[in-house]
Amino acid sequence: MHFKGNLRLLGGKKIQSPKGLKTRPTTSIVREAIINKLGDKIYNSTWLDLFSGSGVIGCEAIQKGAKRILAIEINKQTAKVCKDNLYNISSQLNLEVQIDVLCRDVVKTLKKGVIKSSSNYIKKNVSDDFAFDFIFIDPPYKFKIYSTILENLLLGDWLKQRSIVICEHAANDSLNINNDWSIIDTRKYGKSELLFLTPNLA
Repeated sequence: MHFKGNLRLLGGKKIQSPKGLKTRPTTSIVREAIINKLGDKIYNSTWLDLFSGSGVIGCEAIQKGAKRILAIEINKQTAKVCKDNLYNISSQLNLEVQIDVLCRDVVKTLKKGVIKSSSNYIKKNVSDDFAFDFIFIDPPYKFKIYSTILENLLLGDWLKQRSIVICEHAANDSLNINNDWSIIDTRKYGKSELLFLTPNLA
């Protein structure tokens, strides 16, 4: 049995954190940096959370007014915790948020493309642009997978022209970013580093 512990959001609300599983929650310092960097852009935005773990980034986004969260997490128990957390926070705040949690492999899902992977959302929101404003990528640091993910975000039409992709990675492990992307910002916090990118879709 895997016991759950509490994880505190910015602002003080508690969510469940899967214990005994190989998850590494994004620290409050890193979360605060992301929220402060994006600021008012978060309101009414859409988020794709890859390797979502407990869903803490999605919960932070909901607190700031995000309207849609799609989280992808391959571990079944962790995905359930993630879903519970996202729904609980939106319920506590009395917000209508479109929440989907897919218990699937991230790369395989990205390769299917945004339309196949967002079919439930598209049925309910036919007129919406179903690509994402923000994409958060936080795989286990030992996975050398960022280039594959970035490539498939482009190939699968997951991005808008002004989408911002946030990569959290080990500070001692620099990422190779090709000409398909422009680097907006980089920020280092202890053993973690954040890389903010936008696609060159023009």
